[in-house]
Amino acid sequence: MEPETLAKIKENARRASSLLKAMSNQHRLMVLCQLAPGEKCVGDLEKIIGLSQSALSQHLARLRRDELVQTRREAQTIYYSLNGEGPTAVIEALYEIYCKDEVAAQTGKNPPSG
Repeated sequence: MEPETLAKIKENARRASSLLKAMSNQHRLMVLCQLAPGEKCVGDLEKIIGLSQSALSQHLARLRRDELVQTRREAQTIYYSLNGEGPTAVIEALYEIYCKDEVAAQTGKNPPSG
């Protein structure tokens, strides 16, 4: 295998490992799941996930550091969204495996994915 190819594979493995480590915490996984359909502000995430603002901020900081989420500021409100296709694809796969049937039973329909 050529050195450039091997270097790219190693970098991709590092990125995948970072995603899986971040998702290994149920609160961060919930944040990522809530961002799959589209961006949300911190206040919305706080209500949905049920964490204090300080705890949620720590999880969001970790997700930003790992480049799994991106931010957009509008006045004093910061909006978060998934950063790239990798996190979105993994969250959508997890939704299909673990959540789809429960959500469909609850709402009578499947919510659109991001």
